[in-house]
Amino acid sequence: MSVWDGGGRWPRLKVSYFSRPGEWLSPYTRGLSSLAYNARSREEVDSVLAEAAAAGAKILKPAQEVFWGGYSGYFSDLDGFSWEIAWNPSFPIGEDGSIHIPD
Repeated sequence: MSVWDGGGRWPRLKVSYFSRPGEWLSPYTRGLSSLAYNARSREEVDSVLAEAAAAGAKILKPAQEVFWGGYSGYFSDLDGFSWEIAWNPSFPIGEDGSIHIPD
């Protein structure tokens, strides 16, 4: 489960809870949250962001190291949905795409 406050821009918390291998999908509307793709490496984060930009997406935040020890960036797709592309070294992704959260 992912919980965030939209960077202080909105008064209520957002919760992401739909999961598929390699991604979390949020039940909230466009502009109030982001969809997330969990990459297997920093290089994959850069590659996915570059592919999105080449397809016409707007880069909202270039990839960078983040406070929780990972690496992530954001883009907005052509329909206006925001996507986070993130690599978390503490959550390895299995061959089947599942995320293994350590105990």
